[in-house]
Amino acid sequence: MALPSTPGASVTGPSIFGGPPQAAHTSNNNAANSSHASFSSLASTLTATPASAASSNNTYIMPNSPLKNRAPMDGYRPKVTRTLGQRTACLVNASVTYCGNNQIYVFGGFDQYTDEVYNHVLRLDLVSHQWSLVDNYGDIPGVRMGHTATMYKGDKLLVFGGENEHRTYLSDLIIFDLKTAHWTQPQVTGPIPKGRARHAAVLHEDKLFIVGGITGHDNYVLDDICYLDLKTFTWSRAWRFVGRFDHSAYIWGDRVWVFGGLSEDMDKVNDLWWLDLKGSPAFESPPQIGSLDRSGMPRNATSPRPSYPVPQSPVVGSSGYAANSRTAQVNPPSFHLKTYAPPAPGAISSLRFVSGTNVPSQMQGVHFHVYSSGTLLDFVTPAATITSRECSLLALDLGALRWQKLAEGREIFKPGYRWHYCTMNDDGTKAWLLGCPTDPAAIDLGANGLEEYLSDIMEIDLRRYGFLGNNHAPEPRTDLVRPSSRTRHVEQSSKGLGSDLARLFNQPPESGSGTDFVVTALSRDYDDEEIMGSALIHPSDPADGDQTWLAPDVPTSPPIHVHRLILQARWPHFARLWSSQMAEFHTKKMHIPEPYSVVKAFLYYLYTDRIDPGSADDEDNLTADLSDVAGLLVMSNIYNIPHLRLLCVNRLSKELDVDHACIIWYCAGLASEEWLRKRAAGFCMTHWGRIVRTVGFQRLPRSALVELSQEIDMEGRVIGGDELDMMVGGIDSRFSDNGSAVSRRKESISSNQTQMLESEADDDDGMEMS
Repeated sequence: MALPSTPGASVTGPSIFGGPPQAAHTSNNNAANSSHASFSSLASTLTATPASAASSNNTYIMPNSPLKNRAPMDGYRPKVTRTLGQRTACLVNASVTYCGNNQIYVFGGFDQYTDEVYNHVLRLDLVSHQWSLVDNYGDIPGVRMGHTATMYKGDKLLVFGGENEHRTYLSDLIIFDLKTAHWTQPQVTGPIPKGRARHAAVLHEDKLFIVGGITGHDNYVLDDICYLDLKTFTWSRAWRFVGRFDHSAYIWGDRVWVFGGLSEDMDKVNDLWWLDLKGSPAFESPPQIGSLDRSGMPRNATSPRPSYPVPQSPVVGSSGYAANSRTAQVNPPSFHLKTYAPPAPGAISSLRFVSGTNVPSQMQGVHFHVYSSGTLLDFVTPAATITSRECSLLALDLGALRWQKLAEGREIFKPGYRWHYCTMNDDGTKAWLLGCPTDPAAIDLGANGLEEYLSDIMEIDLRRYGFLGNNHAPEPRTDLVRPSSRTRHVEQSSKGLGSDLARLFNQPPESGSGTDFVVTALSRDYDDEEIMGSALIHPSDPADGDQTWLAPDVPTSPPIHVHRLILQARWPHFARLWSSQMAEFHTKKMHIPEPYSVVKAFLYYLYTDRIDPGSADDEDNLTADLSDVAGLLVMSNIYNIPHLRLLCVNRLSKELDVDHACIIWYCAGLASEEWLRKRAAGFCMTHWGRIVRTVGFQRLPRSALVELSQEIDMEGRVIGGDELDMMVGGIDSRFSDNGSAVSRRKESISSNQTQMLESEADDDDGMEMS
């Protein structure tokens, strides 16, 4: 399979840019409306870069001012909040899980200051920011660390494995009921997996998949995958997958994805592995009951387990909580010989990411990996050897296998904090980092000196970065090849009610579709200069119900046949207009002065909640390209449709390319999407030599051209030729923050092309794309 390539990417890679713009777009609807004529003209003429525009590989726009002296980016920045109550110590290898209802549960862990292992259940209320110790009952598990705690059915926490205070690796499953605070341990059958810690656990179709971990008295790394059927509590056999611990796992698109962690050689790796689950009977059928485990010894789920003595008096650690060891439910010490399971059924693929502009190095900083909307998020957080300025939020699109930088560290992380845990809600719309200040004045002084506590929390609203969430994520692509910038974006067909309504969209009433309203737009064949000079009028406020109209000499598009009831139910502006009995109420017609393709895509969204193709029988109903999606973003702002805005931001940020960067930047400003506008501006600065040769750049209004040019650092200058070679050979200390980046970029090709070379060179490592 061919690896994806970044469309329009310069061979030399991106250059450095900096500094906020000198002017900003106004955010009210009036400003957006007054610019619609310019947008219509720009969108209609946006085409690919002319072939005659040769690119230069030795010219850069360089900033003169150091990064540390530049003002931070404007826009959204997550807020850090100090928690209340008896804050827990900064436990190591505890489980931190968001459990719904604005609550985070912390279980177990190791206190680095007292060497105690705990089995506390702690709760953090995200509304009051209050910590509390949860009284729990029933079959309370023994102390442990390095386990996993997975939410199941919204009210149960599945705790598996870990290691106890005797350094014994555990393989028990214990369920905590969040409603009753009771622990239960179900009887399980099948080949119980090896005890392990620092593994990964993920749910899929009532199956709890366990991947990797460490085990045994030699702490060897496991390379297996198995699952527990939660309907029958039967373990499957184990298959060989990838040897990892301290890694992350995710199930998306009927695949198990594994990223990062430490390998069998104890190296921090930058590899992505995935295993296909679909079509394999071993994953789709219930596991057989009564199987043997891999060591060949039968296990009986009802056999008693030896327990270790319970301390007569509880030990109190730096957290102030006593170890809750009323029962010590642990497995006996295991001395398994390392055995080799058969390969996992289904295709196994892998890809190693190497150095690139937006490819994170797992060796630097503290990384937290979470997943949302089919995307891996990598929070590169401050550490002893890396500052917040060097941190970032990066995203890997699992459909395109393309890394992107969503935000710089200074846009997310407030200086003076260290983060220890990260958790995310089930929807994939919010993430939380738990940590503490690094300033000694803000850290409590205990008997052992400086002691870190989980005293602060930072909430990140991922919707501000265009993430749809797991419940609204589009269907994954059937392949893993990034389409070129000139290839239209094709998504899976909509399902259910949306699919049925899509078949009725834009069908004339004589066909029996029941359409009873007509919408027109700007003609696809209009002369943009004529439109620019015409009396184009747009309502100053869509809420006032004023009629939208065009001058008589402006050509209009063919009619788009729609259902009034759908528009009235789905489009608040239309509902207000209809209830006020404006002219459209009597004529059953409406004109929207936007490009025909944008209006058609907008109406199709009202039918389906999607911005993908409609009926295949309609030759004009093609997928909206990025310029149309940019127009939809402006319309979502004008008519205040949040879900459409989220769909547009999500797609525009993922598919940002050279041909469309200018119009995305321009429309993001009209729609007051500051984060997307900054992102598009940075892309324009990175590929400036190509951007200025696109038709989209040449069609920008003069005021927009000036404003985009002012995105360049105030002290920036263009360098090239001999001067550039001199700078690469010996960078002045003033450019120490940027010179190494220029050198790296000049030596390498684009990150995705580098990934291809690396994967081809590492065939002997077994890491190939298949």
